[in-house]
Amino acid sequence: MSRLEIPTPIRAQVVVEGLYRDLERRIESSPPGLCPVDMTRAFLEMCHTQSCGKCVPCRVGLWQLKNLLTDVLNGEATMQTLDEMMELATSIMESADCPIGYEAAHMVYKSLLGCREDYEEHIRQGRCTCQYTQPVPCVSLCPAHVDIPGYIALVKTGRYADAIRLIRKDNPFPTTCGFICEHPCEARCRRNIVDDAVNIRGLKRVAADFAGEVPPPVCSPSTGKRIAVVGGGPVGLSAAYFLQLMGHQTHVFEMLPKLGGMLRYGIPNYRLPKDRLDDDINAILKTGVEVEYGKRIGKDMTIQSLREDYDAVLIAIGASTDKKLGIEGENADGVLSAVRFLRDVGEGTPANLEGQEVAVIGGGNVSMDAVRTAKRLGAKKVSIVYRRRTADMTALAAEIEGAIAEGIEIQTLMAPSKIQVDDTNHITGIYVTPQMISKIKDGRASVRPTGEEDVFIPCQTLIVAIGQDIEFQHFEEAGVPVQRGKIQTATSGGFDNIPGVFAGGDCASGPATVIKAIAAAKVVAANIDEYLGYHHIISCDVEIPEPELCDRKPCGRVNLTEREAGERVCDFDGVENCMSKAEADQEAERCLRCDHFGYGSFKGGRETLW
Repeated sequence: MSRLEIPTPIRAQVVVEGLYRDLERRIESSPPGLCPVDMTRAFLEMCHTQSCGKCVPCRVGLWQLKNLLTDVLNGEATMQTLDEMMELATSIMESADCPIGYEAAHMVYKSLLGCREDYEEHIRQGRCTCQYTQPVPCVSLCPAHVDIPGYIALVKTGRYADAIRLIRKDNPFPTTCGFICEHPCEARCRRNIVDDAVNIRGLKRVAADFAGEVPPPVCSPSTGKRIAVVGGGPVGLSAAYFLQLMGHQTHVFEMLPKLGGMLRYGIPNYRLPKDRLDDDINAILKTGVEVEYGKRIGKDMTIQSLREDYDAVLIAIGASTDKKLGIEGENADGVLSAVRFLRDVGEGTPANLEGQEVAVIGGGNVSMDAVRTAKRLGAKKVSIVYRRRTADMTALAAEIEGAIAEGIEIQTLMAPSKIQVDDTNHITGIYVTPQMISKIKDGRASVRPTGEEDVFIPCQTLIVAIGQDIEFQHFEEAGVPVQRGKIQTATSGGFDNIPGVFAGGDCASGPATVIKAIAAAKVVAANIDEYLGYHHIISCDVEIPEPELCDRKPCGRVNLTEREAGERVCDFDGVENCMSKAEADQEAERCLRCDHFGYGSFKGGRETLW
């Protein structure tokens, strides 16, 4: 008899591991709007199955918590039951031996605090208050509520122009978003239950590339109303587009030579080719939007003058100024803001970085744009300096991977402390303080100094990409409410004390994504229309193909390919390649058509107008 044996997988354990993976995929694709009480009980029941049974708080306490949650769901609980649950959860949190018990109780505790109204409604009315009004996960998670299953079905049948028309009902930048949208819609795609999320952004890119020029819809009859839009970025142009379709004449005031805002002057050409951006802008202008260039609010016109000349005013200036580091030497020559640096590139007057060492501070998408642009401008060495870990960066994973592939060095856990300059006040390098990961606060790991000596990083150009602000001084002087550098609006986008004036986008929310800006434009456009005394409807008469009644077998996701790194760093041409028709057909086939099946069959899976 051998003393030891090489272990082999037990079949039961293999099955259980598979169940864990299935559970992980199902949780990942859980749609928003599910009953928090029911979800809490289901998760608690799973946690209880993991209990070893050694300690009473976990073995007995979690079981009792589950029973109390069941009473709430069955309408058999009272308000006193909720107090008992809080007390029991607190007791388990403080006395359980291991995280199997105390973390499960903490989850119930947080649910009771954050979803108290749902618990009370179950007790009073015997039903849930959660609003599961949009049964299609991808549509509910798209800030602009684009009809995603609809346009995917149109792409599948080769009706690319109709797909663009359908997208434009909610988003007048289909081509732009096909290149750069952060695709929050894919996060809860129900296809995750089967294999992997549908490549929704990639299919939007297919529609834009294959459709050719698609004219905008016909505008409603003129209302005679005139609307001033301050800012020609995604919010201003989107709102102008929708208002023009409603029959209101919009007039856009743009301070720069061309329209697009940060889309043109903040996103490099290799990510968003500007001729493709112009495709969207030209379609918007064809609706009759009027534009004046080189006009700055507070200098060439004021909010007061616009209110006198127009029936309504929309502030959509975006976040176009930079934040400061607040360290010694940051006013030295060679220290640039990422906003200014990228704008100069967009205007065709880039900085000369040939042969230089360049450092970029920050871990967001703007910093990735800056480092990859610096590399293309001939910098000898380009580094990202970030005070947290790579996993903590807010930039998209694909952007980080792309930067690394192009030879960008990432120096993490380094916090800027001082900038060194020479006799001519030009930067020669930056001192950074080594950091170590520390306690988790608000779901994110914090950092603190390690106590080691500062490290010197030589560089002749330093680009700061730690955030953006708005130019709010004029608005504050004009009586527009401003708090912590942002314009404070009502949820409608308007102001209680300034009738006829609205604001939306980055100037109100802080720097956000393009699709969130477009969503804000929908809100303010609809509310400006209501303010003017109308109730115009935006719709689209494109007929959506019926879903096929066939099995959806597991199939790998088609990802967009990229040009070879060594080739693409030499120019500013587009990096991503579009799918082929065969790839697009296969990827569109993976869509489960949640607008028709499941909840979509009886709860209205499609919003045809707004």
